[in-house]
Amino acid sequence: MQRLKDKVALITGAARGIGRGIALCMAEEGADVVLNDLPPDAPGVVDARATAADIEAIGRRALVVYGDVADRDAVDQVFAAAIEQFGRVDIAVANAAFSIRELVVEAQWEHVLRTIEVTQFGVFHTCQAAARHMVARGGPGKIIIIGSILAQIPLPTSAAYNMAKAAVNHLASTMAAELAPYRINVNVINPGHIDTPGERKFATEEELQRAAQQIPWGRLGTPHDIGRAAVFLASDDADYITGSALCVDGGYRVGMRLYG
Repeated sequence: MQRLKDKVALITGAARGIGRGIALCMAEEGADVVLNDLPPDAPGVVDARATAADIEAIGRRALVVYGDVADRDAVDQVFAAAIEQFGRVDIAVANAAFSIRELVVEAQWEHVLRTIEVTQFGVFHTCQAAARHMVARGGPGKIIIIGSILAQIPLPTSAAYNMAKAAVNHLASTMAAELAPYRINVNVINPGHIDTPGERKFATEEELQRAAQQIPWGRLGTPHDIGRAAVFLASDDADYITGSALCVDGGYRVGMRLYG
């Protein structure tokens, strides 16, 4: 199927993990893709050009635009570059996030602030830029926010990230109400335990495998699982869906129980 044929998708945090999975799935469905991530000279950053090469191998066009989503001007420049290259942005995916695990009583403020600047404010900057562009065009459009089941589950040591994800879930609902007259769909995907480089920063292989056994579906999620969900929400199949939060967690939440 080519559910996104000739659409232009812009994805933040697209060099690896969930962002990369979404980018590849959308390219496979016919979209040209604008890939945003930090420049590769930053410590520990993967170059988004590797994802771009994979998209071009699929037969779609790719544009890499480096920039920190915590910087409003940088986000505006990402959208300007996308529009200059492709003429428009049909789909915007606010995926970029950041987290440092610390107990609240021990958390360093600079770590809390950086988490919120990227995971909450970066999503706002991305969604606002997308909305302004789509409204100026008279619609329609698709805006997808990558949230987390931690918007509802209070994982210890993750307070700043948890509250940022709760905030962007509510942002999606608000924007969905505001943008419905323009036929701009705004939805959230809340992933569960997904096997990504970011997740492996916090857990050993043994811990990941143990976690997988506790998920009703019997495995960790993959970036491709999230990518397929994003394709659905970006397609005409989801035309009547807006202001919704799609939980993609292999049944993790419904499998939680107090006893037994």
